[in-house]
Amino acid sequence: VHDVAQVVGAGFSVSDETGNIATLVKLLRVVMLAPIIVIAAVVIRRLADTKHEKDSRPPIIPLFVFGFVALAVLRSTNLIPDIFIHVASESSRWLLLIAIASVGLKTVPKDILSVGLAAVGLLVVETAFLAGLVGFALQIL
Repeated sequence: VHDVAQVVGAGFSVSDETGNIATLVKLLRVVMLAPIIVIAAVVIRRLADTKHEKDSRPPIIPLFVFGFVALAVLRSTNLIPDIFIHVASESSRWLLLIAIASVGLKTVPKDILSVGLAAVGLLVVETAFLAGLVGFALQIL
């Protein structure tokens, strides 16, 4: 499962404890994005064509990385008031639900068929496999 929303949904569909653990593991992977982005940016800049002017190159660290790290530090040091955390947490749940619904609403069955029958067949087989796996896991639990 790749997307954070899918991890959260899959985890909490099993149990609250599984959802919390799945969310924590996924967010730890997300936290690792900041150092990986910096390393990749440095490598790409070194390997890139040096003909470009320095002013036209993007910043080595994207701005969102600073915001992400700053909020993580503030939250870890308990400098954010509890009411803000509660509001942000509830808002994020609703925004996540809206995002998942938006993806579903943008999916047009006719467009899925345009990728070819092999891809559609693979999609059907994957869906059936996952449904069977979940059904089997629920029988065991």
